[in-house]
Amino acid sequence: MNKPPLPLFLLPLLCLAGATARADVSLPAVIGSHMVLQRDQALPVWGWAAPGEEVRVALGENKATTKADAAGRWRVNLAPMQPGGPFSMTVSGKNTLELTDILVGEVWLGSGQSNMQWSLTQAAGAEQEIAAANYPQIRLFSVPLVPSGTPASDVVSSWKECSPQNAPAFSAVLYFYGREIHQHLNVPVGLINSSWGGTLIQPWTPPEGFASQPELKPELELVSQQRSAYQKNLLRNVLPLKNWLELAEKNTTTGLEVPDPPLFPNHPLNSNSAPTGLYNGMIHPLVPFAIRGAIWYQGESNNGQGMRYHAMMKGLIQGWRSVWNQGDFPFYFVQLAPYRYGVKETSLPEIWEAQTATLAVPNTGMAVINDIGNPTDIHPRNKLDVGKRLALWAKAKTYGAKNITYSGPLYDSMNVELDQIEIKFKHAENGLLSRDGKPLSLFTIAGEDRKFVPAVATISKNSVIVKAASVENPVAVRFAWSQTAEPNLTNKEGLPSSAFRTDRWGTEEQPTFRALK
Repeated sequence: MNKPPLPLFLLPLLCLAGATARADVSLPAVIGSHMVLQRDQALPVWGWAAPGEEVRVALGENKATTKADAAGRWRVNLAPMQPGGPFSMTVSGKNTLELTDILVGEVWLGSGQSNMQWSLTQAAGAEQEIAAANYPQIRLFSVPLVPSGTPASDVVSSWKECSPQNAPAFSAVLYFYGREIHQHLNVPVGLINSSWGGTLIQPWTPPEGFASQPELKPELELVSQQRSAYQKNLLRNVLPLKNWLELAEKNTTTGLEVPDPPLFPNHPLNSNSAPTGLYNGMIHPLVPFAIRGAIWYQGESNNGQGMRYHAMMKGLIQGWRSVWNQGDFPFYFVQLAPYRYGVKETSLPEIWEAQTATLAVPNTGMAVINDIGNPTDIHPRNKLDVGKRLALWAKAKTYGAKNITYSGPLYDSMNVELDQIEIKFKHAENGLLSRDGKPLSLFTIAGEDRKFVPAVATISKNSVIVKAASVENPVAVRFAWSQTAEPNLTNKEGLPSSAFRTDRWGTEEQPTFRALK
């Protein structure tokens, strides 16, 4: 009598049992051949083995030994290394793994939603850029789009050499950023892309991030509640699953039919929209791989949440820094491009305001792109200049390059002088310009009546004088304060000024936040 085929549900369980019995030493995908390791930092190497098994790791003369814990997990920290390679790594226990073609240099993580995920194929000048993407010392690692309700231990991916064959599907912004870093430093560069279009910031944030910001208590409580609910559902299913496994084992050995397995509960956080869902599935498996820092391009999906997005960004940054335990590593982000969202005209400027406020977080930087966007396309094709502007921050602030202007003008202070207001800017030490040679655009001014009218704005060295004939006693200025604003104010180096307002009128009208479910 022929035995019936094993149910698909049972196959992974049996494979897992077999793997556990063998207990081969294994590694996460992010530690593999062709990878780049972060220079000048301790190098965590981790994986799995039989409980108590001795594991030896050797990267040339850089060696370490440890034993797997009771759960079969192990980790060593190799000593910091200088840029170079290629090297080989062996990881030995009862079996031996050999990794080859390993470089040591700079490693950066790129994350966010679609404008970070946007591939080189979809960027402006794609054909020429792809043909030129032959950089053997740049390595690419793409994290698949898989959420998880609980912190995942691994992903299915591998490191690839940057080439015209491997670069087209990779993040354009991250590629252009990494290429700038590679050419500036002349060292190997590893790029890890973990991004997903249309996603909010909350799914990318670990619980530690929510806990770091009092304003994010609703998200933290939601995560806790959902975890608790899942655990209760899990307990209710343990006995039926145990009984089914016993019956399945008996029936498969006797050739009898195996009934369908009991339905197992879905984790409520296993979603690309649930808080922690993408951190668990797409960031946690990368920790604690040593990185230099992260770049971030996201916010379109949080449009309308105003300054609360500032708290969310602080939570994300503090959360990632907490789990990596590498200190305040650099975190550089893109201020969103102008776009007509079809909602309140000032919703996007309020996100710009939240992003600008995030510069108060140590070791952060913001690339302004209001001159290279497309108000009719949420995915502007010019990703080259986005990557370059992010790289300016890294060159100046991370790598110590001198005499680099790395930011466009940012509002600093105002001074009322009779019927006009002087606006002073940071990052305008060499003066200001009109990008197109025309009068400065998109400045408005208001008196105590809070009615903003178009203003005449003129440059005075590193300041702008703003006035309007109809406002005799001005008290506030706004600049580029609409979702489709493409202003022409830049510094002498051609980097655009960020939108701003000197008032806080209307903030009391912002809606009360409700936790996403």
